[in-house]
Amino acid sequence: MLDIADELNRWLAEGREFAVATVVSVGGSAPRGPGAALAVDSGGTVIGSVSGGCVEGAVYELCTAALRDGETVRERFGYSDADAFAVGLTCGGVIDVLVTPVGADSVSREVFRAALSTAARGGTAALARVVRGPSGLLGRALLVHPDGSHEGGLGGHPDLDRTAVAEAGALLDAGRTGTVGLSEDGSHCPGGITLLVESSVPPPRMIVFGAVDFAAALVRAGKFLGHHVTVCDARPVFATPARFPEADEVVVDWPHRYLRSTPTDERTVLCVLTHDVRFDVPLLTEALRMPVAFVGAMGSRRTHEDRNRRLREAGLGDRELSRLRSPIGLDLGARTPEETALSIAAEIIATRRGGTGAPLTGGTTPIHRALSDTAA
Repeated sequence: MLDIADELNRWLAEGREFAVATVVSVGGSAPRGPGAALAVDSGGTVIGSVSGGCVEGAVYELCTAALRDGETVRERFGYSDADAFAVGLTCGGVIDVLVTPVGADSVSREVFRAALSTAARGGTAALARVVRGPSGLLGRALLVHPDGSHEGGLGGHPDLDRTAVAEAGALLDAGRTGTVGLSEDGSHCPGGITLLVESSVPPPRMIVFGAVDFAAALVRAGKFLGHHVTVCDARPVFATPARFPEADEVVVDWPHRYLRSTPTDERTVLCVLTHDVRFDVPLLTEALRMPVAFVGAMGSRRTHEDRNRRLREAGLGDRELSRLRSPIGLDLGARTPEETALSIAAEIIATRRGGTGAPLTGGTTPIHRALSDTAA
């Protein structure tokens, strides 16, 4: 649900009533993972998606029914071998969808309001909802903050809330969205319950080193992919907000010095476009020793070989050098800055999702890899 937080937060501010359908589990090949959502307001307006189009019509009907009768329901959709035109996922997967009405008197409306407001402004919190369990608890929600405090409740035994807060806090610390099963003893519910925990965390960082023409196109690609994008260059005449108006930050500093001082994490993407060993070598020496998601450097194959030699002389070994994506980008035959940015963005996605970068035509590997738990 938090993937459409901006729109839903606006709907709540306008006083709209709506029903939201959220993917709570996935089996096999499916285009969207847990947390993906579609919402329908009382006027029939639709936002979001749960399947990329396969079952949206049926989910729409479930949402309008939930608005009408006020009941939270869980529905499963899968491919029908008997009738290829039956409602289902033609990709062969199975998804479970929880449909929750959010009316003026909805028990969880204020929890949703707090969660959506936090996510819309880029804050940090985890929304935990009961997606399997007794009918009286289905859809109940609580919001967990980074300090361990929480809003709302699941409506069961006090230990249930304490356990849910602890489990949601663990997923929030990891920046992950996924499901958590609570046993009968832990949940005090016969048969136990399952929670869907959606983590809202600040967007991952992309730091582009080198204020060159290719960087402007990569900034746009990074923003399109949902990154907080910084451009860094030591040359003040090139590193200006006027040249990179879509960047969140433009920093004038020596790249390696800036990298040492700025926050990074395991989701951070570092793209080195400087083309100058004065910048490249000290920067990459720092970057390849950091636990970040992606380190790539632009340059020819000859430049790459010379750069590797210099990095070895700087003390890097095979393990660190194996993390370097150089020359950066997938082989798309790119020529223009925009095409090159697309090739770099494609490699970042492939690295994050475990893709091969090969054409899907004629392939045999799954198109949609494991989606049971996704990084936020």
